[in-house]
Amino acid sequence: MKPLHLVPDDVNVPFLKFRKIFYIVSLAMVLVSVGLFLTKGLNFGIDFRGGILVEIKTDGPADIGALRDNLGSLGLGDVSIQEFGEPDDVLIQLQRQDGDEQAQMAALATVTKALGDDVTIRRSELVGPKVGDELKEAGVYSVAISLLLIMIYIWFRFEWQFAVASVVALLHDVLITIGFFVITGVQFDLATLAAVLTVAGYSINDTVVVFDRIREYLRKFRKMDIPDLLDLSINSTLSRTTMTSFTTLLALIALFVFGGEAIRGFTMALIFGIVIGTYSSICVASPLLMVLRLRRKIPEGEETQEAGA
Repeated sequence: MKPLHLVPDDVNVPFLKFRKIFYIVSLAMVLVSVGLFLTKGLNFGIDFRGGILVEIKTDGPADIGALRDNLGSLGLGDVSIQEFGEPDDVLIQLQRQDGDEQAQMAALATVTKALGDDVTIRRSELVGPKVGDELKEAGVYSVAISLLLIMIYIWFRFEWQFAVASVVALLHDVLITIGFFVITGVQFDLATLAAVLTVAGYSINDTVVVFDRIREYLRKFRKMDIPDLLDLSINSTLSRTTMTSFTTLLALIALFVFGGEAIRGFTMALIFGIVIGTYSSICVASPLLMVLRLRRKIPEGEETQEAGA
């Protein structure tokens, strides 16, 4: 039985020939994402906006769908319901209500009454807007620090051109993924933020595979032109890159379809992010080495070849 190949081993796509088109497409997507983020903004979840948190224990496995319909009809805004460890342990989150603390307590009382006597309330908390602001700040710091550490790692492992190209590609992925959430209006919470960071890690893994092949070929094909060498490197890893993304997407699509509402935002971020991350690894990160004037290190006395944009 022959192994499955989404891309033939002898594929020869001239990616560098179309690099200016890739630059324009990527720049347009980033600008649209940033513009929408600044004007429309994200649909932040309770984690970031503040709200009401209630943990309950049901008599037997919880009917999440019935609970969602019941609490969703109360007119209290966004309601997030998910299993919390055991099948009979449920975490309910409601958006912060307009008004002061008394308004929050009134909403909590409404929820308690709607749940009835068939459940046991284990805990209830009010998440203030200050906590949400702190989580937003922590989220921005986590993304910024992760990008910085990745750049330092790539710089030490390769050269500065590789480090800059990888971080630009990662920033490209993060911004476009955030733009996707602005356009769709899907709730953005801590789980979604974790998915965005996961996308960054997945994308850099694909990018490092291509960069490793570029470094290998820089030493092996010392007379080959840099654009041809970059094309050869991308094509030689294309089968691996597409197969990895394809198999990962199969699992994520299954989670999206059967995983329920609680992880839908998380899986949506991963599905979209992996598609964009695969695109950036192939069409953004490596072509950027041309813009950054990647040089081949050769012994003294020989002419140094430099990539041109």
